[in-house]
Parts: sequence; structure tokens; C-alpha cells
Amino acid sequence: MNKPRLISDQLAGFVLNATLDRIPAEVQHWSKLLMLDAIGNAYASSRYDFAQRALAALKGMGEGDSCVIGSDTRLGLRDAVMMNGTLIHGLDYDDTYLPGATHLGASCFPTALALAAQADASGADLLAAYALGMEAGTRLGGASKGAFLKGGFHPTSLLGIFASTLAAGRLSQLTHAQLVMAQGIALSWASGNMQPTQEGTWAKRLHAGLAGAGAINAVAMAKNDFTGPFEVYEGRYGLYPCFLGMHAAEADLPFITRDLGAHWELLRISVKLFPACYQSHAFMNAALELRAQEAIDIDAIESINTRIAETAVPLVCEPLAAKHKPHNSYAASFSLPYAVACCLIRGRFGLEETEEAAFTDPALLKLAQKISYEIDPDSGFPKYRSGEVIVRMKDGRELSRRKDILPDDRAPQAEVLRKFADNTRHALTPAQTASLIDMILNLASVRNARTLAQVLTGGAVR
Repeated sequence: MNKPRLISDQLAGFVLNATLDRIPAEVQHWSKLLMLDAIGNAYASSRYDFAQRALAALKGMGEGDSCVIGSDTRLGLRDAVMMNGTLIHGLDYDDTYLPGATHLGASCFPTALALAAQADASGADLLAAYALGMEAGTRLGGASKGAFLKGGFHPTSLLGIFASTLAAGRLSQLTHAQLVMAQGIALSWASGNMQPTQEGTWAKRLHAGLAGAGAINAVAMAKNDFTGPFEVYEGRYGLYPCFLGMHAAEADLPFITRDLGAHWELLRISVKLFPACYQSHAFMNAALELRAQEAIDIDAIESINTRIAETAVPLVCEPLAAKHKPHNSYAASFSLPYAVACCLIRGRFGLEETEEAAFTDPALLKLAQKISYEIDPDSGFPKYRSGEVIVRMKDGRELSRRKDILPDDRAPQAEVLRKFADNTRHALTPAQTASLIDMILNLASVRNARTLAQVLTGGAVR
């Protein structure tokens, strides 16, 4: 009886053998919108202190000829990928595959862009490699059912390195055997944990960039026939048994290759409309609806309770004292009490709400102090995100809303483009923004990906 093909073998075949015309037009179009979203997030991040410090650190290790989004600085290939990944993921505003609780574009796009530019590959080559790598990443994420978070691991870096390795392997023209090896080598670079969210520190911002840089390493090694394990995902110490630990039995490994190439999970990748952890978004929608429909007197609120998935508690609810009073922009993005307070008082949660003037606002902090949480027995995690906000008024009334965010409800193109324009307004003129949108939406006709990389340089990060 023939042994079943290993997952690494099947993924290598999928990525290397597919041609762009075999990728459905809808998948290609959504991939281009996800690219635009990644680019816009990078420009938005470029104004922040963490971006300046990361670039200074990487420049100190030597410059090169690869482009940094929003900067005229050139870095070595790996460092440019790491910097661009840090910019895209830095504000936690990047695309999210909800069933896997992972941000894939922040590593896959900068990796594919850098290698396509280096190889003088076409825009069509870049698009195909990106879409195929992203699809593989969603499959790997969906198989985990969000359980990496239960062990404190960051799915974005754990899974991003494999999505990026597969995209990079195609652009680097690896053989099938080499791409299998590259995935095995990438396993040794897979890392990332969620401790930074407990302290509001910056290290998590590096994770996507580290995943992309690790993919560059893995592909370079494999191209020179350096060997790695074959049982990358299902082996005794493979990705799922090792990083899921006691939750390994929850993984659905057949999901990774089921209907691969016929059904596209990439279409279930969501574009964020709030610059905050996705675990908070359903609550923010609920709070915004309460504000719009109930005309709540903020001063008359006695308390607010939120019902949240148990897995999400360490990310946005604990330690509760710190979440009640975020001390920097990143902590603000990972505070459910603060996010709900912003939506009820200001009617929004945008990049302005992650600035110091907002997260030190006495009125916001006073309301945040009144917000508590309990475990939601009916949570939709990991299939979708659900959130319930219950407002208790001083006169005894109770007002509540419950909202769900489903991975199949993609943001309309108009909203993606609006977000892109907002994220780039400090760095690009309206004409430049329109030109860049046109280039990405017509990426398959761009003769050399280096042209796109060059267009993305110049801006706020020096």
C-alpha cells in the first residue's frame, strides 16, 4: 500500500506547478487588494518611533540594494524584508486570516517583492508567487484552529515563514526537492510568542519581518542543497506536534491539502478596518452600534461587561489593570476596555486613537476603568470572532449588542481603497496614490517587479 504523500511534498507541488492562469480571477483580484493593504500599512507605520529605531538598527548592520517601503534607504535583501515586514505588521492593522488567527501578508508580501525585484521577475510572477504562498499559509493556519495561541505562540511568525518560504522558493526557481527541503529548514527558524502583548512592548512588531528573513535563509540554504527534514508538519517534532503540544490532537492536518487548487481559502483573508487586535473588532462594532442607536449618556453608565472567547483573554483583557490604562500605542491596540471606551465616546477607533493624546485622555480612561469581562460560552472562536457588550446604566437599565465578524464577509473594495488612501496621505500625493493603486490592480502587466519596488521608495522613514 502506498504511503500518503507528505504535506511538504504536496505544498511544494502546488506552488511550483500552478500557473497564473490557473489562479481564479477573483483570487488574483483579492490578492492585489491585500498587497495594497500591506503597502498602505507600511506607509502608515513609517511615521512611528518603532520604525525609525528598527531602521537605524538594520542600517547599522550594513546597507544594500533592496528597497524599504517609504524610504530612500537601501538594505541587504534579508534586512529589507525584515524592515518591510515590521512596517506592515507594526500597527497590527494588517490582513488577518481569522480561522488561523494569523497575519500572512506582512511576511509574504515583502519576501515576494524583494525576491521578485532581485530576480527581475515580472509583476505576473510576483502576483502568482504571492497568491500561492498566501493560500498555503491559510491552509496551515486553518489546520491549527487557532490553537497556537493557547500555548502562547504567535501564529503570524510560526506560519508566515512557511508561506514566505513557498513564495520565495517559486521566485528563486527551486526544484521540487529543494522546496521540500526549504520548508524543513524553515521549521528550525519558526518562532514567535505572545509575551509582548502582555507588556505592551515592541518585539511582536518584528515577528512578520523575522519570518520573512527566515524564509530568505531557508530558500538560500535549500538552493545550495542543504538538507532539512521532510516531515515538516506531521513529524514527531514537526510544526503541529511541537508547537501545539497538548492541543496537537485538535489540529486538522488533512485540511491543509484538501481541495488544494480547487477551493481558495485566500478569499477568506480579512482586511482590518480598525488598527487593533482582531479579537477586539466585534466588540468595537457592537459598541459603535450601541452609540448610534441608543444615544447613551456616558456619565450615566454604571458599568460595562464584555463576553469574550477564553483564548482571547490574555491578548486584550489581561493583565486587566494594564488594559484599563494603556501606556503606549501598542498597548492601546491590545486593550479591549480602551477600544470599547473609544467607540462609545468618540464613535471611532483609528490611528489617532493609538496616539498618546488619546490613550492618556482622562475621559477615555475613566470609562475604560468601568469595563470588565467574562468568558463567553457561545464564542465563535476560531471559526469567526464574536463579541458582546453589555452596558448597565445607573438607573438600572441594561443595553446590549452582540456582533460577529465572519471570514467570508470581505471588506468592499471601496473600503480597502479608502483605508489605503488614509494610510498613505502623509507620504503620497493624491495623484501618486491613484497611480500606485493603478499599478497594483494591473500588476500582471508590469514587466519588471523592480519597477514597483522603486515606486515604493522615498517617504518618511530615513
